[in-house]
Amino acid sequence: MGITERREREKAERRTAILNCAKEIILAHGVEQLSMENIAAKAEISKATVYLYFSSKEELLSEICEEAAKMFHEYLKTFPQTGLRGMAAIRYLWRGYIELFGHSNAMIIVFQVRSFMDSWMSAVSLDGQSKSSFINDILLAIKTLIDECKTEEIFAPDLDTASATRLLLSLFSIMVEQASNLPEEIRSSPAVINEMTSTFQLIIRGFAREGIPHSVLDIKS
Repeated sequence: MGITERREREKAERRTAILNCAKEIILAHGVEQLSMENIAAKAEISKATVYLYFSSKEELLSEICEEAAKMFHEYLKTFPQTGLRGMAAIRYLWRGYIELFGHSNAMIIVFQVRSFMDSWMSAVSLDGQSKSSFINDILLAIKTLIDECKTEEIFAPDLDTASATRLLLSLFSIMVEQASNLPEEIRSSPAVINEMTSTFQLIIRGFAREGIPHSVLDIKS
């Protein structure tokens, strides 16, 4: 490996280390307590070095959001291989969300960041394109699933797709924010997961066309 390649690798490793330190601080103390100073202290580097990689705290937080969006986007990329559509695809989407929540702190971190910056919801605004291709793809996937359920006559024909998508994104945010206030050891316990699933189930039933049996809307089946 040449000198240039080694330096680039070291820079990438340092950037990743700074982001990981920031995430650890957010999980332990909340995003409000995050500062360039305590990131530098935890990473055992100078504050000036942190600024070499991130021009501001906001830029660093935006990259954390982008990382989480990319993670969920990777899961969504498996959709074409499943051949699932409509309600079957919504069940698949929910299982992936719960799996990510249960096995990764990324969901906790990103929604704490979103709450602090108020950027996640604006980033996925249905009135325009996000700068993030990952977020745009996630948004499009959710909108497509809702429209497919309307076509299948499972969801009400007059259901506003844009409003329903916003509601689901808000629900994801609220559930994770509430979970983030729990002790870490019980955040992904069966009781918490069941409560989150029940809440999501109620929202899906609220989208349903009149007369649709609850068994058709069951997201656990």
